[in-house]
Amino acid sequence: MKDLVIKGKWIKRELIVLLVLLLVSVITNAVGIIKHDTEWIEMLSQLHVVVLLTMVLYVLTAIIRILIYLIIMPFRAKK
Repeated sequence: MKDLVIKGKWIKRELIVLLVLLLVSVITNAVGIIKHDTEWIEMLSQLHVVVLLTMVLYVLTAIIRILIYLIIMPFRAKK
């Protein structure tokens, strides 16, 4: 059985994508707090929702990336 090797560059890229999506989720939460004029303690009390939103965004991003890959794949030059 072969070992699966994940390159550090790939891990770093995925962590950056996840961090950006977390930042988008936190900003969305802050905008909601400002829009609805609620207490800022909701930044902590709604942290589980922010993490869930981050995961949903990550899955949607993965689906879009897979679709783009499948569309581009037939046009790539073979080695």
